[in-house]
Amino acid sequence: MAVPALTSINPASGPTSGGDLVRLGGTGFAPKVAFLFDGAPAEVLSVREEAGIWLADVRTPAHLEGTVDVLLRNLDTGGLPVPGEEALLAGAYRFLRPRIVTESDLTRLVRTLLRELKRQVLANASMTVSVDYDDTTIDGLNVVALSKLPSLVLSGPRVVENRFFSTNEPHEDVVPGAGGPELLRRRPPYTVDLAFTLTAASDRTVELLNLMAAVATFLNRNRWIVLPRDPGDPDSESVRWEMDPEGELQTRLDGPDDVRAFTCGFVVRGFDIDEGLPADLGRAVAEAVLETEPIAPGGAP
Repeated sequence: MAVPALTSINPASGPTSGGDLVRLGGTGFAPKVAFLFDGAPAEVLSVREEAGIWLADVRTPAHLEGTVDVLLRNLDTGGLPVPGEEALLAGAYRFLRPRIVTESDLTRLVRTLLRELKRQVLANASMTVSVDYDDTTIDGLNVVALSKLPSLVLSGPRVVENRFFSTNEPHEDVVPGAGGPELLRRRPPYTVDLAFTLTAASDRTVELLNLMAAVATFLNRNRWIVLPRDPGDPDSESVRWEMDPEGELQTRLDGPDDVRAFTCGFVVRGFDIDEGLPADLGRAVAEAVLETEPIAPGGAP
């Protein structure tokens, strides 16, 4: 009696709708096999042995969202299970609900900032990207018209040139290819700084001073903003951006309707606003480059 083993699955996740092509590897597979994802049968497309390793290509069944076990069953020539010839790979596959809309990194960053301002500074914090300001201006300071006091408004971001990371020149490298040397073109992401403004308002001077202290503490305590690299994978690595206060704090204590306010700015540094160009291979272009490039001593291009 053969004792099969199931050792690998690739990819290890797919849509809840099923139909994803998955390759399973192991030993001791029969020429006919069945695969069950949490009891739901998969469609077996092929079974073969390569260099002592058995491989099977299957299409996943539809299943509710979650992580499931995958069971291998060897079958006889009549398609019936062979007693005792089973192998289980626990927690091997994860069914994911398909994303209708993918949230951008910028949206996630702004949402995280707003959530932390609510948690650490003031519950009545809001976000705006287009604000109607009061016509009265003192020392260039516009006061946001707010319906509930005290309040805190996050405005922005404005895109600011990042002098250290904003170079976005294409790179070209000659790499080996199946038909000869090929030219690999790539462009790095375009990196900028994001400038935000915080506006706080109150109808009491002491309350406004307390808000100033709370905002200053927030900016000094939170020198980095950290997000998961992949929001769909809780085990993914994190990515972080540096946060710095920017400019001077400006106050206005004699606004209309006895509203007192202040504004201050901060910047999130080194944010990629695009992902760059995808890899591009072109053999014909590479040949032209090889013909025109000088040859270094030793024969290396």
